[in-house]
Parts: sequence; C-alpha cells; structure tokens
Amino acid sequence: MRAAGTLASLLGVLAMGACAPIPGPSHIQAFDVPAACPVSASSFEANDGLEHSRTALRAGSLTILAVGSSSIEGVGASRPELGYVPLVETGLREAFPAARITVINRGIGGETTADTVNRLQTEIDAARPDLVIWQLGTNDMLRDLTLARVVSDFERGRDILDAAGVDVVLIDPQRLPEDTDNDGFRGRNSLLAGVSGTIAWLGAREGYAVDPRFDPMSGWSDLEGGGVGPDDLHLNDAGYACWAANTVAGLGEALR
Repeated sequence: MRAAGTLASLLGVLAMGACAPIPGPSHIQAFDVPAACPVSASSFEANDGLEHSRTALRAGSLTILAVGSSSIEGVGASRPELGYVPLVETGLREAFPAARITVINRGIGGETTADTVNRLQTEIDAARPDLVIWQLGTNDMLRDLTLARVVSDFERGRDILDAAGVDVVLIDPQRLPEDTDNDGFRGRNSLLAGVSGTIAWLGAREGYAVDPRFDPMSGWSDLEGGGVGPDDLHLNDAGYACWAANTVAGLGEALR
C-alpha cells in the first residue's frame, strides 16, 4: 500500500509538471485570441490562496464552479461555446493536459450579489467544486445599491465558501463604454471602479484570488467595440476571448 501511495504521489507531481508554457497571446491555441488583446498574468492576484486547487490539480482532477450574472452566463456571445466559461475551460485544459478539468457554468443574467449568495450553497452542494469563480458587483451598481450592501452580501457568501473549504477567485465588474447613449449606463464607471477596488481589498483581506476585469478593459480600445457589444453592457466575442485569455494566463500561472 505504501508503494502504491508513493507511486500515486509521483504521478501527481508529474501531472502537475506536464503542462504547456505559461499562456500568452502566442501560446493559447485552444481558442482564438484577438491580436489586439493585451494578455498578461500580471494583474491576477493569488493572495496566497488556491492551495486546495493546486492539490486537486496534482491529483489529476480540478472542478471549478463559476457563479455570477450575465457575463458568466455568456450573454452577448454569438455562440454558447464562445462565452467566458467555455473558453476558460478549454484554455485550462490546454495548459494542464494531464489533468481532468471541468468548469461548471452557473451564471444567471441580472443577478445581484445577494441573488448569487442566496443560491450559493445549493450550487456548491451540487457541483462539489475545488474552486469557485465568483463574478460580482455590476448589477448592484446598475440598480443603485450601496457598496456597504455589496460588502454585507459578500460576507454572507464568504461564510458559505469558507465552510465548504473551497478556493475562491473573485472577478470585478466590466467597464462600460464612456460614449454610451444609454442614460442608465452613463457615468456609471466611477461607481464600478469603486466596486472593483472594494473587491480587490476584500480578496486580499480574505485570502481569495482576484482576477480583475475593470482596469484591464481600459486597454481593450483596439478590440471590436472595445470588447463590448451593441447594447453597451454585455461583452462581444472579442471581449469574452480577451477576458478568458487573461484568466487562463493569470490563473494558469497561479496554479503552478
């Protein structure tokens, strides 16, 4: 039995090392990354988290649950497989070919932070993930909820996540076009920036990884529509591909 255990451990280590180069614009072959997309792992903050996920990956299997609102669901993509979650799954499988990686999409359009937290335990019980990707904050600001409310709802979610013993990656809101004609969106970027900064602070405080989106989107000006579709809210195919590429680069490096 000891020999079998030693062999299993060795195989786990070998599986962890059998991965592609750290993904960058020229390394991601699993999906098309727009040439104008600035791909970098540098903005991803692991915050000393992800150890459970690294252990799962070494054992050969990593299950990720993605929760949040419409950008997790994939609204705006021309085909379901071009949304964020399918692309992240494809990219991580390419980066770690020796492991079985599953990313479960449980995004629901229009949700606030509270809405996601209210179903979080049920989703965790069903998926039994090693890692939860949680996108939050956009709809809260579009509905004029306060930062204090976002933090309070986040802390309810934190208690559920910590009790489940899972790793967490937080994703902040997207940036809206500054020249939008939508009166409900105009001027909202200052509020979304505030949520983004708060999420970065919460991630550092709780030891959750943070995969920022708001600030990196300022460098997407050469993407079609700046990565945002004609409704000035949901990402288009180029935006989803660029966002997913950055997640694969940052999370992939952190998991090593």
